[in-house]
Amino acid sequence: MPVTKGRIQSIDLVRGAVMILMAIDHVREFLSSAAYAFRPEDLARTTAPVFLTRWITHFCAPVFLFAAGLGAFLWARRGRSRGELSRFLWTRGLWLVVLELTAIRFLMYFSFSFPLVLTVFWALGWSMVAMAALVYLPPRAIAVISVGMIALHNLLDPVRAADFGRWAWLWNVLHQPGVIRAGATVIIPGYSLIPWLGVMGAGYCCGTLYLMDAERRRALLIRTGAVLTSAFILLRGLNFYGDPARWSVQSSALFTALSFLNCTKYPPSLLFLLMTLGPALLALGLLDSVRVSESNPVLVFGRVPFFYYVIHLGMAHLALVLLTYLRYGAANFLFTPPPTLGGPRQAFPADFGFGLGTCYAVWFAMLIALYPLCRWFAGVKQRRKDWWLSYL
Repeated sequence: MPVTKGRIQSIDLVRGAVMILMAIDHVREFLSSAAYAFRPEDLARTTAPVFLTRWITHFCAPVFLFAAGLGAFLWARRGRSRGELSRFLWTRGLWLVVLELTAIRFLMYFSFSFPLVLTVFWALGWSMVAMAALVYLPPRAIAVISVGMIALHNLLDPVRAADFGRWAWLWNVLHQPGVIRAGATVIIPGYSLIPWLGVMGAGYCCGTLYLMDAERRRALLIRTGAVLTSAFILLRGLNFYGDPARWSVQSSALFTALSFLNCTKYPPSLLFLLMTLGPALLALGLLDSVRVSESNPVLVFGRVPFFYYVIHLGMAHLALVLLTYLRYGAANFLFTPPPTLGGPRQAFPADFGFGLGTCYAVWFAMLIALYPLCRWFAGVKQRRKDWWLSYL
């Protein structure tokens, strides 16, 4: 196999763009008054700005998983053996799972008394562990497994966790989100592992395109992205397979369009993944020949995704505590579970939360504060080759 050298800007730019979008989602979850009253996808209660603020962030998780697979392929092509790749994947995967259960949980709630919500690090971690075994297969075999998992997993929608009796928790972890009770601990596996593993596997197989000449690679990325996006529009329009939630005509053309875009994320349906990965592949192709300055903020954020994720989560939560104290004169109630996680509604002020304008202002301020920190850490990773930096 040819050896690849250096970072690929187009991948870092796409990843950096979704990192920026991800931050507004977490700020909205922490600060928005709407987030404490209803789900942003609830068309009976939401507004177009709230819905679209949530919808634009749907690209984040699919790109994270896809880029992680792509990055694993390219990492191995820098003079590493398949055994070294496998070892790196399962050790880094378990590291991310440990962080999900500890540091990420604390940064989300500043407490360990809340329900344990398993989020993106959980899916990334266990998908990496599974990929540690799959990398011994030929890329074509991994592609068949990955595409099959993405395309066919909605056939499993009728299978319910309750059908498995005392093993119901395992189906919650694998495919059907639900609530797991382990003694006094409440566990909510928000990111079921099927088909996230397929998304990472698809990203790994996409890495073979980066062994081709640039012109052919660009053409294949753009063509594939266009096909996937068109497939989303066609299948969603037919409204018979690919998502358990069908779209329907609403009270206005705008809300009918929102219904069309309102695909299921938990677990990510076939249509959800076509809707997000199609444009992501188009972006990878269109940006393949673009070169930007090394100081470009989008590029900088995309080169330190782990560092950015951890720091921005703590920043967003601290902003919530500070703004809550300034507005209400107290913030102690924030350390009890919110109503969305089963906490008492009366513990929160009736008008609790902030408008979308405040959310976007906090988001923008966070990006400004994050830039010098991320640029510094990106420089550290570029200058030093310590083994542990590969885990951050």
